[in-house]
Amino acid sequence: MSGLASLGAGLVLLFTPTMLFHAAWATLLGIIVGSLPGLTATMGVALMTTLTYSLDSTAAILVLICMYVGAIYGGSRSAILLNIPGTPASAATSLDGYPLAKAGRAGAAMGIATAGSALGTLAGIVMLVMIAPPLAEVALNFGSFEFFWLAVFGVLISGQLTADTTPIKGYIAGILGLMVAMVGSEGIHAHVRFSMGLQDLNAGIALIPAMVGAFGFAEVLTAMWNKAGVLAVTKDKSDRTIPDLMDVWRHKVTIIRSGIIGTLVGIIPGVGEDIGAWGSYSAARRASKEPDQFGKGSIEGLIAAETGNSAVVPGSLIPAITLAVPGSASSAVLIAALFIHGIRPGPLIMIEQPHFVGLISAMLIIATVFMAIYGLSLTKAFIQVLRVPYAYLMPVVFVLCVIGTYALSQRLFDVWVMVAFGIIGFVLRQMKYPMAPLVLGIILGDLLDKSLRRGLTLTDGDILPFFTRPISAGFVAVILLSLLLNIKAFRNIAGAPMRWMKARFNA
Repeated sequence: MSGLASLGAGLVLLFTPTMLFHAAWATLLGIIVGSLPGLTATMGVALMTTLTYSLDSTAAILVLICMYVGAIYGGSRSAILLNIPGTPASAATSLDGYPLAKAGRAGAAMGIATAGSALGTLAGIVMLVMIAPPLAEVALNFGSFEFFWLAVFGVLISGQLTADTTPIKGYIAGILGLMVAMVGSEGIHAHVRFSMGLQDLNAGIALIPAMVGAFGFAEVLTAMWNKAGVLAVTKDKSDRTIPDLMDVWRHKVTIIRSGIIGTLVGIIPGVGEDIGAWGSYSAARRASKEPDQFGKGSIEGLIAAETGNSAVVPGSLIPAITLAVPGSASSAVLIAALFIHGIRPGPLIMIEQPHFVGLISAMLIIATVFMAIYGLSLTKAFIQVLRVPYAYLMPVVFVLCVIGTYALSQRLFDVWVMVAFGIIGFVLRQMKYPMAPLVLGIILGDLLDKSLRRGLTLTDGDILPFFTRPISAGFVAVILLSLLLNIKAFRNIAGAPMRWMKARFNA
């Protein structure tokens, strides 16, 4: 089935009252989650996974996609009004959005942000439909050897999912996730490993409690430490929130460029929405005729940042769907959710679910439509949401974490697992360790373990095919190149103070 045909079939499937209702409330909830500082898109997708467990797979995935799209967009609300990005992806938005709000143009700023987000997502959808099917066909040549390196590559790349820490910390978190995945019965002979005599660990550590703890409960604990922002209270000169079409058309080149940059950034595994926003913002500033206005309330800068971060969403789904390798932290959690709902992202997706890329694209279009409707009509309501005290909000989130974890298996042990991972996640966050590699390590651990052992069984213990088969050799080369680039980056960072002192001395 061609990309456009599967997209059309997906839209027909989703245009039912039930599906549209799910899309409507999930997108609205995603915007609210994204707009509240401390509640990220990643946490929203993780928590929503537990609440959609009873839905059929199509409805559940639609809810998760709408939550993802809405939360990435919702971060612009607090970035513009509070100067605190609701999500890391909206950090660049605050540079020009907040000055516009202080100048009495909050409505116009949020209207422009909405237009940029919608157009950026649509640009990414076009590339998703075009690129994902051929990429999945290439991945059909994978065997045990390639799957092993794919799992290693996924953990390695996930170590670079955050821009505010060194990759080595991401690697450590990913290895911790792999270690967690080794607990319990192994996948080939069902031999129990590392259970420490606890019967509850014989089946291993369940993904949902670990994921909800690492993202949900840890997010609650982390959010309680965040500094509250000051709402921009300058009287808006106009109640207009519908963007001026001339403003949008005037920056059409910026929108197209930012959409392409954001999508390409999303395709690169492990980069994320924040890099898409900053890359688009930087490119727009270099090409602008008024670069001195950036950071002071530039419409061009605002629309570039919002277009770039939203285009990453469909872009990040390209490697997530076809290779089971995340393009962002949120897509790493989405991969786990797909597995839970019976969808196996990876090279076999086009055989097992040939319509899935079109269905995901249709979900993104519907989410974008609802996002635009809410963004343009509920500006005043979002301002009131931002006034909700953390003292009321965080206990509700914690209760949802507990209920969602317990409801799946009816085991109190899973609740304790959630709490334990939440505390561990909070401590690791304080030390700038990212959580996405930890969860992805748990997901990919079983694939890595079984692929390695099957490959060694097929070759009677010979490891050479892991390095000599063409695709495996390609993965090895990419992995080594990534490691070498990071080592070079570490050396540059370490040598920066010495270079600065030498320059000062010579001066």
